[in-house]
Amino acid sequence: MQQPAILARGHWPAERVHTRWHEEHYDPPATKAQAADAAIAALRDRGSPSHDGLSARLVAHSERGEDLVLELQPVRWALRLVDGDASHSMAALAVTRSADGRWLAGRRAPWLSSWAGRWALGAGGAVDVGESPAHTLVRELDEEWSVRPERLTVEALVRLPHQLVMVVGLAWLPEGAEITMDEEHDAYAWWPADVADWPAEADEPLRRMASLLAAHSR
Repeated sequence: MQQPAILARGHWPAERVHTRWHEEHYDPPATKAQAADAAIAALRDRGSPSHDGLSARLVAHSERGEDLVLELQPVRWALRLVDGDASHSMAALAVTRSADGRWLAGRRAPWLSSWAGRWALGAGGAVDVGESPAHTLVRELDEEWSVRPERLTVEALVRLPHQLVMVVGLAWLPEGAEITMDEEHDAYAWWPADVADWPAEADEPLRRMASLLAAHSR
């Protein structure tokens, strides 16, 4: 099985992540556009959110001194649903920890368009047109859990096997922070600081990601 590819690995504060947006929209091959149409129709048929729109696509990236520079362009959101090839569409994942080191895990609701019914770490979603992915991390955390981080870093740029590019951030919550679960989750838990003590529902990709992030924490 093909493994995710780490395109860039760092420990960048949000202000060290710079975004350059291209004006031209990504024009997919006709077969990809048709596949996106079919994916949206399939979501509609099963009662999942089926609105389409624009998001971000990674054109290029570079590391310049202490900065991460991302070149993005608008792309049709539904292209991320094409089986096996998301056209380098971009999403952001804010892996979230409490002040004492526990990990926020949420089970995604069964009606969602992606990763339905699976446990995930923190909050994540598409990057809006014109938005910095570093801001996406903060926005998604607020939208999904009604909380803001005390500290936030961008830790990695990862390309998944189906060509979705993830900006992975690490968010630390302030002492005493309280979360409120949104409708995109049907359960949540605070998993122990030590990944070895996680429950059975924590799958291997989540454990591997957390272990890599823990090595660079604090």
